[in-house]
Amino acid sequence: MLTEQDLKQIAEKGISEEKLNAQLEEFKTGFPFLKLEAAASVERGIIATTPEEVKKFETAWEQYKAQGHTIVKFVPASGAASRMFKDMFAFVDAEYDVPTTDFEKKYFDNIRKFAFFDALDEVCKKNTGLGVDELIAKGRYKDVAANMLKPEGLNYGQLPKGMLLFHSYEEGPRTPMEEHLVEGALYAASDGKAAVHFTVSHDHLPLFKQRVAEKADGYAKKYGITYDISFSEQKPSTDTVAANPDNTPFRNSDGSLLFRPGGHGALIENLNEIDADVIFIKNIDNVVPDRLKDDTVTYKQVIAGILVSLQQRAFEYLNTLESGAYNHDKLEEIIRFVQQDLCCRKGDIKNLEDADLVIYLKKKLNRPMRVCGVVKNVGEPGGGPFLTYNQDGTVSLQILESSQIDKNNAEYMEMFTKGTHFNPVDLVCAVKDYQGKPFNLPDFVDRTTGFISSKSKNGKELKALELPGLWNGAMSDWNTIFVEVPLSTFNPVKTVNDLLREQHQ
Repeated sequence: MLTEQDLKQIAEKGISEEKLNAQLEEFKTGFPFLKLEAAASVERGIIATTPEEVKKFETAWEQYKAQGHTIVKFVPASGAASRMFKDMFAFVDAEYDVPTTDFEKKYFDNIRKFAFFDALDEVCKKNTGLGVDELIAKGRYKDVAANMLKPEGLNYGQLPKGMLLFHSYEEGPRTPMEEHLVEGALYAASDGKAAVHFTVSHDHLPLFKQRVAEKADGYAKKYGITYDISFSEQKPSTDTVAANPDNTPFRNSDGSLLFRPGGHGALIENLNEIDADVIFIKNIDNVVPDRLKDDTVTYKQVIAGILVSLQQRAFEYLNTLESGAYNHDKLEEIIRFVQQDLCCRKGDIKNLEDADLVIYLKKKLNRPMRVCGVVKNVGEPGGGPFLTYNQDGTVSLQILESSQIDKNNAEYMEMFTKGTHFNPVDLVCAVKDYQGKPFNLPDFVDRTTGFISSKSKNGKELKALELPGLWNGAMSDWNTIFVEVPLSTFNPVKTVNDLLREQHQ
């Protein structure tokens, strides 16, 4: 039963009583697992481009940009870097004082290779009177680690990933945020302007704005462009209520309801507010230094070229269907496009009368479109590309996480573990219809693809509700195309020692 205080609390967050009750009901019912047909592969569902096609699609993208379309690079950047430093937090709290685990040894053996070394050295001198090398010589390893992690030092344990120094350059180290600004200039600039949008947490917004103020002009001059840099925060109305193990609302010690962020799926609301023809989406930590950017730039242009080429055909077919100037052969051609190029199949399509067929084809063509780069599976964690059944009985391409797959279904688990490719979050999206109107993206979310996880607060167990993921269920009813991109375009940083990989040096 909700109290007056509860109703006031949810009203302040912009959450209706109906929405809250629906979330509590989801804890009781859970979410259905998805029905799979197959893992996507180059044989079925994944495009592998030839060198000639790479050139063709790069040209298509250049031509599209020259037509003055609006392009935005959208970077989810609200995550704190605390998970990157889990091992180093453990070391600071450990009962021993010298590096003992392989992780700790690797960190200290290579400490001079980190782009943040000079900043760390400076802050160690300020706080202890000794530099990093001197502290290590005296066996004061924990002082070094603490100065990296704690607020009185670099505060890397609490900062967002986008604000950490990732890569070294002669002119000084760069953060991931800056690397994304450079990428924006290299493949997403149109009419001499690069628009980059970061989603950030409220607490970190001033830091991002300050860094942009310090750095953006330098990159604008270097690449001969102007930047349009914007920010948004995850909306409080996308938070989800937490539940006790018995599915009743979890309450804080003061009796108020506990709400948690709804996961990256909440960002579909932020994406929906971007006014652009084409939007690139890429995670904040998947960046490389300039010397390795060529592949990234090439394949961003390739997937964008594929997107605008397919969109142009979809628009032509929609205009044809709208005009009524088509015959049965034309309908057959459109069916082939939907089934073969957009990989969306309907088993009983032959049974549809022409009038129903036209309605079906319009519905499948007139929706947002995304092209997703996928890389060969090398055992990195992440979702994978699949052919799955949708609620309307069609089969289409989707990106799935392991939580959406029934672990008791041996056939499905084999598909997941033996999948040839996985999703590195490398998307380019077309979000306007054939009449130039923006789609309302929340209309295309499959609400049944959220998931429930177990967490705890102050030692008490709770159940947490995650919204359908941004590139999973939140884009479920989009046209999806998968394109194989080189592994060199995927270089995530999950732990601080990942920065020692050759790709980040």
